[in-house]
Amino acid sequence: MSEYKVSVRYATSLLDTAIEKNIVETVSRDVELIHSAIESSRQLQSALSNPVVKPNVKLSVLEGIFKSKIGDESMNFLKFLVEKNRENLLNSIVGIYLELRDKYLGIVNVNVRTAVKFTDEQISQLRSNFEKYLNKKVKINFSIDPSTIGGFIAQVGDTVFDASLSHQLELLKKQFLKGGVSLN
Repeated sequence: MSEYKVSVRYATSLLDTAIEKNIVETVSRDVELIHSAIESSRQLQSALSNPVVKPNVKLSVLEGIFKSKIGDESMNFLKFLVEKNRENLLNSIVGIYLELRDKYLGIVNVNVRTAVKFTDEQISQLRSNFEKYLNKKVKINFSIDPSTIGGFIAQVGDTVFDASLSHQLELLKKQFLKGGVSLN
């Protein structure tokens, strides 16, 4: 079975357990912490994916890092992954869990690239507009890209909303080339 399918199965199982026990919020906070720790530490990634490192050592590392910071259910899940020799998929599993959680809660992730940092008012307005358009709760992930020049480029799943200045200039150029715009 592919690693992706295995990761989906484990992530789905964790979400189902969290829903059943009514601890989705707690488990989600734990999973976000785990995901952040793995993403920021090459050493942790290497330790978890290295087949030479014994499972009991991997479990000790995970317990040392997370035991006092996450709930029992999340810690038991980490222990279960180590028992099943799936700790190398931990980052993939927690990433998929967060996607499944957002889908369960009706949250849409919108990735926005801007040339400069938006003000709180601009962020609020953008979020409001996307929530109205998508009819769902929106979580916006910003990144700064100086090549954007002005405006923003937003991506929701496979759909791209290009409200950048460079895109607007390209559209204007096409209209001029077609002869659709008159200067008089």
